[in-house]
Amino acid sequence: MAYKTVLSILTDQGTLKRTLAAAALFAAKNDAHLDVLCVGIDPTQVGYFYPGISTAMLQATISQADGTATALRTAAETILQQQDIRWSIEHAVAQMGALPDLIAQRARFSDLVIQGKPYGAGSTADAPFVIEAAMFDGHVPVLVVPDAGLSGTPASKIVLAWNQSDEAMAAVRAALPMLVGAGLVNITVIDPPLHGAERSDPGGALAQYLSRHGVRAEVSVLARTQPKISDILARHAREIGADMIVMGAYSHSRLRESILGGATRDMLELADLPVFMAR
Repeated sequence: MAYKTVLSILTDQGTLKRTLAAAALFAAKNDAHLDVLCVGIDPTQVGYFYPGISTAMLQATISQADGTATALRTAAETILQQQDIRWSIEHAVAQMGALPDLIAQRARFSDLVIQGKPYGAGSTADAPFVIEAAMFDGHVPVLVVPDAGLSGTPASKIVLAWNQSDEAMAAVRAALPMLVGAGLVNITVIDPPLHGAERSDPGGALAQYLSRHGVRAEVSVLARTQPKISDILARHAREIGADMIVMGAYSHSRLRESILGGATRDMLELADLPVFMAR
């Protein structure tokens, strides 16, 4: 499978240029069509009662969201018109509660969603929800791009985080075009269970699976020397000179992730490399 339809969702001007630059570069390198959705978010919620707020005030919030979406589209079109790629663009207004449905409708017909880093300087509160909606409601893998953007060349060394979960396997299958194109894939297993299905050969079955696709793979089994899995992954990626991390997202429930953190959220906060996620 090749990535032939790429989607980016824009909700604020602060990350628009970085996100579009990465998405356009990826589309150009993969001969893909880039779809762009510009969303103005109305902070009011369907079904909620707001004491003291008139109909006119509610209409004003919708108009403001529409103005945001229109401004995003104008800025994005200016950038896209300078790109030698196939692209299309649309804008919409959504209340926060309706955002997952809107994103799902667009994302499900894409091969990959490319978004900027959802945490850190310049990020907005809705950015993590956009990524979650694409993965959970659109059932599409997401490539999260760090502030430095994407390299003009395909990833040559990829760290593949492997914990035997369904989410990790889904990420492997979704990232296969990138894994095949890489010079080396490092299957990274952290503190494998002593009584797990792969106890005698952690990562071995996955390495065989990938080799049959022409992927050059090696396995690194690491001890859990730090409290956070994300810290170990990030350090290992730096040590071996990796230029991308592939991992399954949200092995725990989203509620637990949002309250306690988890490797998914931690990686998105730490990411100074592109992170490919699927579930």
